[in-house]
Amino acid sequence: MDYSGRQQRLREALRSSRLDSLLVTHLPNIRYLCGFTGSAGTLLITPASSIFFTDGRYTDQAREQVQGARIVIKRKLPLAAVVQQFARSQRESRSIRLGIEGQHMTVEARGALSALLPHHVRLREAPPLVERARMIKDAEEIALIGEAVGVGAGLYDHALAAIGPGIREVEVAAKMEYAARTSGAEGMSFETIIASGPRSALPHGRASSTPIEPGGFVVCDFGVILHGYCSDRTRTVYVGAATAEARRVYDAVLESQLAAIDAVGPGVAVGKVDRAARRVLEKKGLARYFTHSTGHGVGLEIHEAPRLAQGQQEILRPGMVVTIEPGVYLPGKWGVRIEDMVVVTERGCEVLSPTQKEFMAV
Repeated sequence: MDYSGRQQRLREALRSSRLDSLLVTHLPNIRYLCGFTGSAGTLLITPASSIFFTDGRYTDQAREQVQGARIVIKRKLPLAAVVQQFARSQRESRSIRLGIEGQHMTVEARGALSALLPHHVRLREAPPLVERARMIKDAEEIALIGEAVGVGAGLYDHALAAIGPGIREVEVAAKMEYAARTSGAEGMSFETIIASGPRSALPHGRASSTPIEPGGFVVCDFGVILHGYCSDRTRTVYVGAATAEARRVYDAVLESQLAAIDAVGPGVAVGKVDRAARRVLEKKGLARYFTHSTGHGVGLEIHEAPRLAQGQQEILRPGMVVTIEPGVYLPGKWGVRIEDMVVVTERGCEVLSPTQKEFMAV
C-alpha cells in the first residue's frame, strides 16, 4: 500500500481545508493511512511529518506495521501524549488550527482535548477528508476486496445445503461462519442475517432460534473480512413450493437490481442509481415496500461513503466499490433482497464475483 502517498495527499487536502494539522483517531482511517491494525492509536498529520502514537502493548506490532510515520510509544493514553508533543512543537507566535474527526470523537474526548491544548491551538472539526480518499480504491485494494468477495460468495453454498424445514436460522448462520473461518476469513463483516418466513420482512433480521418453515422466503445477508477488507452479499431462497405471488415479487426485485447495476458508471450521480431501482418497483406496484437505500460503499468498513440513496448527489468515479441491494418487504408475510458488490470502471461497472441469483426453491 502507498501509505506515504496517502499521507501526502492528505496534507494537500488539509491545506485546501485551511487546517494546519489533523488528529486522526478513527482506527480504520489510521489503518488506511499507515497500516496499523491494533485497537489503540492516534496518528498526527502535520505539514512536515506524520507521527503515530500508541502504548506499550503495541510496541512490536507498531514497529512491524506502521509505515510512513514516526512511532512514539507512551505510557499515557495516546491522545494525551499527542497533545503534549504537539503543544511543545508549535510556536506560540501564531494560531494553530488542529483538525479533529468530529464524527468519530465523543463530546467527553473533545472536552478533554481542549483542556490539554495551549491557548494558541484551536480545534476545528475537519471535513471527512480521509473518508473521501477511501471512496476511491486503488488496484491493490480492489484485488483484496475481490478476494474477500470470492470467499464470501462461497458461503451461500453452505447456506443452501443447510436450509430446510425445522432447521433453526442460527444453525444455518453457524455453518456459514464456520466455513468462513476455515476458508481464511478474519471474521464476519457484520452479524450474519438469516431471516425466514415473516422474519424475512425485517431488512436486518439477524439469525435467531426460529425454525425455518416451508412456504416462505429466507433472506441470507452475509460477508467476510479478509486482509482487512469487507465483503457483502445477499441472496434469497424460497422453502417449499413457491406461489405465483412469490415468483412475481422475486422477479421484480431481480429486475430492479439489474436495472440499478446497468445505471452504474463514471459520472453518474448516486441518486440516479437509486432511482433506476425504484422505477422498476414502482411499475410493479411494490415501491412502497422498498424501505432502505439502494446501496453503500464497502472497503475497510462494511458501510462507507458513498451512499446510494434518494437525494444524494455524490458522483460515481472509477475505483468506487458499492453494493446494489434493492429489496421488497411485505410486513407479516415475507421479504426479498438481492445484493452484489460492483466496482465502478472507466466505462461502466464490474460485478465482483458474480454468482447465480435467479429464483431458487429448496
